[in-house]
This record gives sequence, C-alpha cells and structure tokens, in this order.
Amino acid sequence: MDKVKVARTIVEITGDEMAQVIWELVRERIIDPVLQIPLDSYDLSLPNRELTGDAVTSEAAAAILEHGVAVKCSTITPDKARAEEYGLTHLWRSPNGTLRKALDGVIFREPVIIESIEPLVPHWQAPIVIARHANADQYQATDFSVPGAGTLTLNYAPADGGETIIREVAEFGPDGGVALGMYNNTDSIATFARACFSFALNANYPVYLSTKNTVLKAYDGLFTEVFETVFAKEFSEAFAERELTYEHRLIDDMVAYAIKSSGGFLWALKNYDGDVQADIVAQGFGSPGLMGSVLATADGRIQLSEAAHGTVARHYRRHRAGDRVSTNPIATILAWGRALEHRAKLDEDAVLLAVAGDLRRAVAGTVDAGIVTDDLVSLSAVATTGSSTQEFIDAVASRFHRMVAGHRV
Repeated sequence: MDKVKVARTIVEITGDEMAQVIWELVRERIIDPVLQIPLDSYDLSLPNRELTGDAVTSEAAAAILEHGVAVKCSTITPDKARAEEYGLTHLWRSPNGTLRKALDGVIFREPVIIESIEPLVPHWQAPIVIARHANADQYQATDFSVPGAGTLTLNYAPADGGETIIREVAEFGPDGGVALGMYNNTDSIATFARACFSFALNANYPVYLSTKNTVLKAYDGLFTEVFETVFAKEFSEAFAERELTYEHRLIDDMVAYAIKSSGGFLWALKNYDGDVQADIVAQGFGSPGLMGSVLATADGRIQLSEAAHGTVARHYRRHRAGDRVSTNPIATILAWGRALEHRAKLDEDAVLLAVAGDLRRAVAGTVDAGIVTDDLVSLSAVATTGSSTQEFIDAVASRFHRMVAGHRV
C-alpha cells in the first residue's frame, strides 16, 4: 500500500544496547513499511558521544527546539565501570539531563493501561502520572572527591556587586570524603508548576506536590512556595470549577498514600525523586515496559517522547550471545505513537492523527489477544506463554499495518 506521508520533520535520537536493538526492529518492522517520515537523526550512543566529545547531544537538543517533535531511544549514563567497558575518556553527563536543560521542560510519565493486564498493585485502576521537574538538582550538580582535611564552603556572589553570602558546609578530617553542590532556578520551578497544573486540568486529575521541606527548609521550601503562589494566582478558580484539588505532602507521607490509593492523580516531584518514583509506579502497574515518558515545554509546543526504561544491559548480553530475548518493547512502540500524534496535532494532520491512534490500538489489541512478552504473562488474563521481542513486534506490525490499510481488526 502507499505509505502515509508525514509533512514535517521528526527528530530521531538513537541510543544503546537492547533499547537500540528494539529501536531498530520497531523502525524496520512497524514504522518504515507504512510511514514516510522526514527524520533528522542523531546518534546518542555512548561510543558516538565519546567520538564527538558529547557535542552530538547539544546538536540534538538544538534540533528538537527547531522542529518541535522528537522521539528518543534509551541511552547510557556511564559510571566508572561503564567508562572502562567502553574505553571512555570522560564520565559523560546524562544526555537526558542535557536535553531537559535545553528544553526547560517537564517530564510526564504515565503508565499504559491495557484491559487484559492486571497491575501488580491490584487496586491501581487509574493512572498515576509522575510529573518530574526536568531541571538541575543532582543532574546538573557539581560533585568531587575531597582528598583530605579541610573546610567546605558555599559562596554566592551577587551580579549587582552586593554582599557575598558564604556558608560553611562541613569540616573534613584527614580521610576526606565527597562533596556536592546542587541548585535550581525559581523561574524553572514556576514553569514546572504551570505545566503540572495545565496537564492536570486537561486530564481532570488532582495534583499532589511532594518534597522534604522539613529537612531542606530553603531548597524544598522554594518548591512549595512557588507551587502555592502559581496555583493561587493562576489555577485555583479553574480547579474549583472542576472540583479538583491541589495539595503539598511530605514525600514519605505521599508514598504511603500512593500505594493505598486507586490512582487517578498527578504527582509532582523534584528531578531525582521523580526518577525514582516513576520506576516504582511503572513496576506497580506491571512492567517498566508499560511506562511512557514525555518531555514537554510548559506551553506544550515542543515534545520529546521516549520509553521510561533504560537500555536493559542484561538482556543485551543475552541477545549478543544468541539467546532468546523477551524484552518488552511496548514503551518504545508507543513513544513513536506519541511523537506521531504530536506531529499530527501541530500540523493539523487528521490522517496522521488517525494512524497514531491505530498504533496505540494495535499494541493493546495484540496484548488483549494473549500475545505478550515474558514479563507480562503472569499479569495477563489471557496469555499462557510469552513471546520473544521479535515475535511481539511482528504481531503488532501485522495488526497495525492492516489497520492503516483500512482493515480494522
């Protein structure tokens, strides 16, 4: 059949290990046979970041800002062991952190709800959307090893020449230790708040912000103050009209509430907290493979879609050894679906919007027909055995291609 032509560019960001293997299969078997997409592609695999001195990550960020729509494969943020494995000259920063900084965006992670899949937390019947502040904190921090005895201080020198603020942080003994300098920006926190409240209004969800402001009184206190101000001035009336609420809760209290709840709310979290809680929520709904991730600007115009899981190194080693692998590719497939949907909405392309919907329905239909990867067998109401990654992708491809051709099943 004739391919569906996408008029404007989508930025494609490729990555590492098993995630990249899945990426290539999805492109080859699901996307390319029915869609003609002008792609602006960037290789953010660890070897290419090493080769380019990580300049490729900044180039990808500029392309996303230019074109407004991107879809990304999972990538490696190296530790010392990875640096040795890949022969790196530097411990390159998280590429996701660089992209988030460039976009000043918010990460929304939302589980994929499929009728035949029972969550591991059985009373989670509605999505818990994790809104993760995608700026600074640990991901743009400065840390270093302290070699021996000495004093650690924080200095702030005002740009207007005012009085310098100096705070003593710690006294180190002869054995030294480690130190970390971390920051965030008031305007970015306000942008985060607006994005969260806007998303919640569109989804008809209440909003909870979680911090530990009893410990970090100034740092986390700023998050609570800014959220309360933005809500009171800009969103309180709209929330009241829809009988929606906003509340700040200490993170330990909120974790307990989330586990006991039935879902159906947006949970706003700082950068690192959001990273951790998104993984917990993903697993609670069944599998990290059922968790989608969108990095969006506050106005919603620019959007980067990706899978929430990592590069699945353990499965990659088995794949390279020639063993059967059953890694769940759903989040990667639906990342393409969200990118197509966003491109369609920006371009007012009704045909492409329908195709994006077909892709979501093809995934759900395949799972509901009992074709699942190993991680979902025990949660499926219909599946008795698991399929390999390739078998699952082929089943989705067959269903999707028939739907696009007009033979809906």
